[in-house]
Amino acid sequence: MTRTPGVSARLLLWSSAEGKPCYVVGDGTGRVSRLADNIESAQLGMALELLDHADDHQVTSAQLRYVLARMAEVLRDVHRIARSRGERLAASAGDGSSPQV
Repeated sequence: MTRTPGVSARLLLWSSAEGKPCYVVGDGTGRVSRLADNIESAQLGMALELLDHADDHQVTSAQLRYVLARMAEVLRDVHRIARSRGERLAASAGDGSSPQV
C-alpha cells in the first residue's frame, strides 16, 4: 500500500451500527477530524469532572455508584482516545513526519 505523507487513518470514538471501529482517513484538518477533536476534548473534560466528584467525601453510596458507572464509561473513551493517538504517533514515526497530537 502506498502511503501519502501527512495522511493517516484515525480511530474515532464512535463505532458503526454493527459495532465495528470507525476511522477517518486524511491529514487531520477535515470536518470529521475537527469533530473528533471536539468530542475527544469533551470526553477528557468529563473525565476530569468525574474525578472531582469521586474525590468528594460527602457523597452518598448511591451517588458514588453512579459516579463509578460513569467513570467506567469515560475510562473506555479515554482508552480509545489513547489508542487512537498512539496509532497516529506510530504511523507518523514510520513515515518520518512529525507526530500530530
